[in-house]
Amino acid sequence: MYRYDHYDQAMVDARVAEFRDQARRRLEGKLTEDQFKPLRLMNGLYLQLHAYMLRVAIPYGTLDARQMRALADIAEKYDRGYGHFTTRQNIQYNWIKLEEAAELLADLAKVEMHAIQTSGNCIRNISSDHFAGAAADEVADPRPYAELLRQWSSFHPEFSALPRKFKIAVIASERDRAAMRLHDIGIRIVARDGAIGAQFWIGGGMGRTPMIAPCIREFVPIDQFVTYAEAALRVYNRYGRRDNKFKARIKILVHELGAAEYARQVEEEFAHLLTLGIEPPAAELARIAEQFTEQLPNNHEQALDDRDPDFALWADRNTHPHKQPGYISAVISLKPVGGIPGDASADQMRQMADLAERYGTGELRVTHSQNIVLPHIRQADLHALWTALDEAGLGAANIDTAEDIIACPGLDYCSLANARSIPVAQKISQRFAESGKTAALGELKLKISGCINACGHHHAGHIGILGVDRKGTENYQLLLGGSEAEDVSLGKIAGPGFDEAGIVDAVETAAEVYLRERRDQERFLDTYRRIGMEPFKEALYG
Repeated sequence: MYRYDHYDQAMVDARVAEFRDQARRRLEGKLTEDQFKPLRLMNGLYLQLHAYMLRVAIPYGTLDARQMRALADIAEKYDRGYGHFTTRQNIQYNWIKLEEAAELLADLAKVEMHAIQTSGNCIRNISSDHFAGAAADEVADPRPYAELLRQWSSFHPEFSALPRKFKIAVIASERDRAAMRLHDIGIRIVARDGAIGAQFWIGGGMGRTPMIAPCIREFVPIDQFVTYAEAALRVYNRYGRRDNKFKARIKILVHELGAAEYARQVEEEFAHLLTLGIEPPAAELARIAEQFTEQLPNNHEQALDDRDPDFALWADRNTHPHKQPGYISAVISLKPVGGIPGDASADQMRQMADLAERYGTGELRVTHSQNIVLPHIRQADLHALWTALDEAGLGAANIDTAEDIIACPGLDYCSLANARSIPVAQKISQRFAESGKTAALGELKLKISGCINACGHHHAGHIGILGVDRKGTENYQLLLGGSEAEDVSLGKIAGPGFDEAGIVDAVETAAEVYLRERRDQERFLDTYRRIGMEPFKEALYG
């Protein structure tokens, strides 16, 4: 994985010193909150309902055991002993004291981490496929390209005050495991006639006005892809709405201009930029790519021991094929039945770090579904890994099931939320676990957001839940038919909302309709697309 050079480290250290002075002046009353707000947001520090929240960047979801242990130490030293892994492949701490925030950032800098550009109207953390570099179906490892974009976008003077926040995802397979087309810019690394290039999908996003990104260019030579990204951002920065924050995202610009006209303007800007030679040197991409070359010892393929049914179930649900024979990628679920989705205690972080070193290469990944991946595990070690995870309370065998729920922090923490997400997720996972229906339901992606900003990706859930304020009372809308994968679609609202108890019942009712109506091995999403909304509405509302 990528290691800081002296330029990276100097930039991060300088930002820590700068913020330390800003926080001091705020605490001394020399800065008002209005003056301090844009400064703290540039460093990922939000003021939430009960305390400050710090969002720490984990570029393209990749970190090592040393960094995971540092995150555990930070959870104990500055928070209440835990952290929350997010759908942007970051980690958040919800109980930060302003007088300690600069020291926290200094501790992050010691392990090549920071919170820069995790908030504000700038290019946020670059996300990617959590199996990058290990997946058998990728045409290339997308992380070097994501890292090059991270370096290009960090402190970019032209894009530090965009009309609105900006999110980029980079993948390299036909399978989309990063919700690529629901980003402002989604990039798929592709091969054409033996050459590597980038396919650009621009204008996607969730939130108040969800949209699926159209393909703006099928192929950009890889030695020009940063220039094309710059052209796409320039057109947006020039014409994006600044008079209305609800219409300021690039998806609105692409929609209002039309994809063809937006593409024309980008091509015009791209042609101009090519004359300026702004593309990073090929040697820099080569330097970065060299750091992502995992030299794994050769191992023989080994059949998994399925004599233990609990292990066999976990191996079936929580592993992914590896491109190198004898290896496999393992997913650690942060969704125990009745637990808080995405939360991990300091002890659990340390245990995951230890296991990453003991059974893998010391590398870990954060998934956009709020779980953790150990990407390079020898098949021969998989049973031992599972045993250790199970003993640590991290052995839940539920990836991509009804218990593997994505949920934002909701009204328990967030000042923007209208309703709580966490209790709903807990009750739904308990309901399905206790009923024994999880196995029968198979793949069922359930996502919960506490407000219209959609941090829980409710638009993209096979079943989605949106918390709203109904005359001062928490209310929940049910959506059906969404997907964040390569078969991307946006969920549709089923009808009137429910209270907290009612939404749990409604999810179970929708599941019962699926079990009754499905054919052969159809997923919930397949059945919904075949029969439509009406059978579900009839069961839900009569």
